[in-house]
Amino acid sequence: MSILITGASSGIGRQLALDYAEKSERVIVCGRNQSALEEVQSEYPEFIDTLAFDITDKNATIEALNTVEALDSVILCAGVCEYLDTNNFDADMFERVFRVNVFGTMNCVEAALPKMKEGSRLVIVDSLARLLPFTKAQAYGGSKAAMHYITRSLEVDLKKRGIRVQSVSPGFVKTPMTDANDFEMPMRVTVEEASKAIINGVEKNKRDIAFPKLFSGMLKFMGLLPEGMQVKLSEYMARKQ
Repeated sequence: MSILITGASSGIGRQLALDYAEKSERVIVCGRNQSALEEVQSEYPEFIDTLAFDITDKNATIEALNTVEALDSVILCAGVCEYLDTNNFDADMFERVFRVNVFGTMNCVEAALPKMKEGSRLVIVDSLARLLPFTKAQAYGGSKAAMHYITRSLEVDLKKRGIRVQSVSPGFVKTPMTDANDFEMPMRVTVEEASKAIINGVEKNKRDIAFPKLFSGMLKFMGLLPEGMQVKLSEYMARKQ
């Protein structure tokens, strides 16, 4: 089986690559930093290949994936996070975050779909942050909400091609990205736990893979509340921070 993983130089993507390679799966690790990708490859050189490109560059993404043969699974993990200070509103932040999280991911989808056949899987990582109007998360949460909607819509349209589309909605995972956060991150899990949850969910054909279970259940319940109550809860959590 051939598995392509973006954002594989660190965090969840890196751990997924290592865990799949440990199962003797053929993995193509993608990212911008060739040396970081080679470091991942060095763990299982017989099973891991590297492909360095910037997903925000559509032509480079298509050119890179044109070198790949048929893909059984495509797991799109690459993403960035920035938080907004409304006292110093920065509209450019939305462009930066959406360029990677939404448009970059769609560049990957366009480039990968011709390599996918009936029975292939397209797995797109969003975030549980999409469920509530969290403080300062306008750009990040908005991009992840967009990704979840796009994933569900792709599920509808790719079904006729026999391509299974699955979404992944993590809570807080200990990665270099979350290490930069200066606020409490309840129920944060390790990348090993995150990778295990994703691989298990993918293999069980779950449409929506969300974890950790308790945290995702709480947020999904809150997301069903009237919007006014969601805002009040988010205001309360903002004051606690």
